[in-house]
Amino acid sequence: MIAVLDMGEKRCNRWGDHMFTPQAIPGVLLVQPKRFGDARGYFSETFNSARYVEVGIPDFVQDNESLSRIAGTVRGLHFQKVPFAQAKLVRCTRGSFFDAAVDIRRKSPTYGKHVAVTLSAENGLQLYVPVGFAHGFCTLEPDTQIEYKVSAPYSAEHDGGLAWDDPALNINWPVEPAKAILSDKDRRQPKLADLPDLFAYLA
Repeated sequence: MIAVLDMGEKRCNRWGDHMFTPQAIPGVLLVQPKRFGDARGYFSETFNSARYVEVGIPDFVQDNESLSRIAGTVRGLHFQKVPFAQAKLVRCTRGSFFDAAVDIRRKSPTYGKHVAVTLSAENGLQLYVPVGFAHGFCTLEPDTQIEYKVSAPYSAEHDGGLAWDDPALNINWPVEPAKAILSDKDRRQPKLADLPDLFAYLA
């Protein structure tokens, strides 16, 4: 198991050109980079390692990109096991999607609870998902593109998942289960009650 340190309660803080807002589950952050706009469009610094580290977000080692052609595509819920457990910083560069992070730290007071937000190219928001969470999304528009940073490289051997539509999670997904577009792998993910104890929780 990996020990996951609870970042605790943090106020909404502005560091330079980034606003970091704690969510209902401590450790999960909504990030809003500032946009400087005029008649031509806008400029935005979407990532600054030093500022992110200051609020408890670790360095990242890999950038990933995902394109979903059809609205209603669900990917997840995914996580990686030790020693390749991943924190993620997720954003949308085209279209929009419903993004969810589920606490799967067995002894956490928010075990099985989730944070859900809408990320879009228009709003420019990012979601920071710590280690110890399962992450997934549902696209709201065709040709939605997602980019996300991870704190550990991909390892097929350590890949893990959780059933996106498990009733125990109580996630209000924006698509009916029968109409969701999923991979065969994601259709077979286990429910929360069947997950082993993978992540220790440190208060």
